[in-house]
Formats: sequence, C-alpha cells, structure tokens
Amino acid sequence: MILSQKNLSLIPKEKLIVPRESSFELPEKVLQFGTGVLLRGLPDFFIDKANRLGLFNGRVAVVKSTKGATAEFEAQDSLYTLCVRGLENGQPVSENIISSSISRVISADQDWDAILSIAASENLQLIVSNTTEVGIQLVNERIDQNPPLSFPAKVLAVLHHRFKMFKGAKDSGLVIIATELIPDNGKKLESIVIALAKFNQLEADFMLWLQEENRFCNSLVDRIVPGKPDAATLANLEEELGYTDHLLAMTEPYRLWAIEGDEKVAAVLSFAKADAGVIIANDIEVYRELKVRLLNGTHTLSSGIAFLSGIDTVKNAMTDELIKTYIEGVMATEIGPAIPYAVTKEQTTAFAATVKDRFANPSIEHLWINITFQYTMKMKIRILPLLLNYYRLFNTVPEQISFGFAAYLTFMQVKRKEGEKFYGNYNDIDYLITDDSAAYFNGKTDVVSILSDVAFWGTDLSLLEGFVATVEEKYKAIAKDGMMEALAELTTSKINVL
Repeated sequence: MILSQKNLSLIPKEKLIVPRESSFELPEKVLQFGTGVLLRGLPDFFIDKANRLGLFNGRVAVVKSTKGATAEFEAQDSLYTLCVRGLENGQPVSENIISSSISRVISADQDWDAILSIAASENLQLIVSNTTEVGIQLVNERIDQNPPLSFPAKVLAVLHHRFKMFKGAKDSGLVIIATELIPDNGKKLESIVIALAKFNQLEADFMLWLQEENRFCNSLVDRIVPGKPDAATLANLEEELGYTDHLLAMTEPYRLWAIEGDEKVAAVLSFAKADAGVIIANDIEVYRELKVRLLNGTHTLSSGIAFLSGIDTVKNAMTDELIKTYIEGVMATEIGPAIPYAVTKEQTTAFAATVKDRFANPSIEHLWINITFQYTMKMKIRILPLLLNYYRLFNTVPEQISFGFAAYLTFMQVKRKEGEKFYGNYNDIDYLITDDSAAYFNGKTDVVSILSDVAFWGTDLSLLEGFVATVEEKYKAIAKDGMMEALAELTTSKINVL
C-alpha cells in the first residue's frame, strides 16, 4: 500500500503523527523553489506542524526547476513521511510524521502558467527557496520566456506578474526567504532581482513596488536531513509503518530556521508560533556564529584527530572517551569564549549541548573523511578567526586548538601523487586528500615555515606568542607516539572541561 490521501484511513496510526483531514483544503500560501529534502525536512516541517495546530493554515506549492518528472509526488498526493531520529537534551527521540504541507509539485518547464496563476493569487504570502549556492547567480535574460532559465529571473517574473494582476496595490507584495548556504542570501537575491529588473527595463512603478512592498530576508537553516535511508533501513521502516513511501526522509531532531525580519515579516510567518526552532529577529548573525564556530568549527578541528585515530564516523567518536573529552573541552574552554561576536556563556553552553547531542546521534552516519573535504579552507574560515580572537582576549596559547592544527598538518602530509590526486598515509592506511591546497603541502613538512607563510594564511601566525612552537611540539608528539597517545597526554595535562 502506497502512502496517499485515499489510503490515509487504512494506515495504522499508532506510530504516526498524521495530518488533519481539513489540511487538504487549505489554500496555497507558499511558493517554494526546490523539492529537496532540506526544504521538506525544515521549512515544510514547520508549516505542517503549524497547520496541525491551526496556526498557519496554508500549504506549499512547489516549483521543480530542474528537469525531471513529478510522478512520485503525484502518486502520493505530495504526502511524505519524516522519520525523526536522534537525541534531544540527551534523550532518544523517535517520531514518524506524515506531512501534508505540500499541495502539489509543478514543473517550471511544463506548466509555467500554473506558477504565474499562483503568483496572482490573493492567498500567496511567501516565497521560499533552496536552489543551492549556484542558483543565486545573475544571468542577464528576458523574463518573458516560458519559463525564464535562472532562479532569480523566475522570481522576478513571478513578482512582475503579481504587480500587474494587483495593479501595484499597497500590501500586495510578498516575503521572500532564501535558505541557500551563502552569506546574506536574501539580500544577494534581492540585488540580483533588482539588477534583472533594470536589464529588462521594467516600469518605474514596478521598481518602486518591488523595493517597497516586498521583503527579501536573509536566513540560516540548520538541520541534518540525510533523506531516504539505505534499502535495508527503508524496508524495515516501511514494514513498521505499514505502507510504502517513495518520498520518505530521515532527519535529526535538532532544527533551526533563523530569519532576518521585523514585525511585518513575523506577521506573515505565523507558523513560527508552532515551534521554537523558528526564530525571527532583526539580526541573525549570532545564530550563524554559534553554528559556524561551535558546530562546524568543532567538526573541523576534530576531523583530523578522529580520522587518524582510526574512527570512521562522528557518532563513533562520541563513544571514545578521549575524543569525546577533546570535543567537549575545545567547545567549552576555547571555542565558546573566543567566538568573534557578542554571545553570552549561556548561549554557547546551550548550543554546545545541542552539538553534543547531534554528534552522538546514532541514526546519522557522518564520515570524518568527508568532513576533511577542503580542510584548509575550513581551517581558514572557521578556525582562524577564533584563534586570533582568543589571542586578543587572553594572549595565551589555546592548547586544544593548537592540537587541532597539529592534527590538520599531519593529515595534510602528502605521501604520493597520482595524476592530479594527492594521497596521505597514516598507520599504513592510504587516504585521498580532497583539498585544493593539497599541492601546496606536497614536499612540505616544516611546521614553522608553513605556519609562518603569510601569503598562505593571510596573516603571520608566528606573531602569536608561543603558538607555532606549541603546534610543532604537538605535531612531533603525534609523529613519535601516535595520535591517541598524544591526545591522551593533552587530555591529562591540559583539558579542563567546564
């Protein structure tokens, strides 16, 4: 039995959260560009929850911009199951939710007129997008194509059609929220849409309406949504649930959608009242900093340590006392206090607790070797600002960050080159170094010269008193005694977990 509206009454409800029957009659208030699991597992999750609570009372019409059929959604009446698995506040979470947030999926290539019809609807309030970072790019093109090619041109076409249908009426504009993983995603989209409007030589009245009646919002999304599980896990889930679902997706309990907006934006996004994971604020940078430093930064510093210790996944690292202690210690005593933004200890402590739950999630297979992808870039973007701010605040060596640097330099040692690929080797295990800076490290092993390379780092790390010497000392300890023994020495002598 396949999941569908008709079959809902036949499905056992004991292990399920199901939609209200009335939800299928709700108007389309959201136009969403993207069918991916992140959107279905985060924004659409919040909308579905709000609808079940009678708070938002609107559904999502989804635009499929890439080529491909929409048959899977049509066969299931756009219903899909979210299987929430993991830890929250240290406690296991297991929920199965049938979401009715999506009303239909429309192919932009095959039915652009249907999308323009939605643009002209009085019910429409919101545009949401996740078209990947590549989607928010300026392509100078006409918007009278059927359809326009680029995502920003599609947004402009929708807004221009709406302007004409409502004759530029006040308060007929929309809230547009970008979730693509780029800084200032909403404002970048807005600037491209304005540039495209000028390229298309659209009327002055529209230009005024575009900028005064529409709100383009930056946003930050944070939830691991792996999507469809492996075949064996999927089969077990479908047996447990009692139906077949070709759109089933796994997700972790943690969820955050931080949206930059004012009271007017909050009034439109009434679904925010349904879940504390939706935050609407004038400034969302604090949430970005907490995520980039405590979650992503800890991932980066720990990746070389864990991988070279022979531990494959993040969840398995959290069962190793040495690495778990390192992770907890570096967040509490060095990353949290040095975040280059005005955050409180209460905020960093609370966020670090969610990070530990997420790292320990038994349902997420997150490989450390994948986290080492573009290791150097991540060290520069995520860790350097922490290091420099730590010195500015405390003027002393951060021992655990230094150990993370030593592990990074150990990992980046190139042992051989095959064609354009570079490989490392540790404890007789070969691994591919997927880093644009791999060629730089080919033949380089001197810690002092690497860390003193201003052109490479954009700053002279040798000016940080004691830092280079400390990293070199730990680098040599790893080479002499092995990663785990060097980490044990660090843990015994330096780490004081708060």
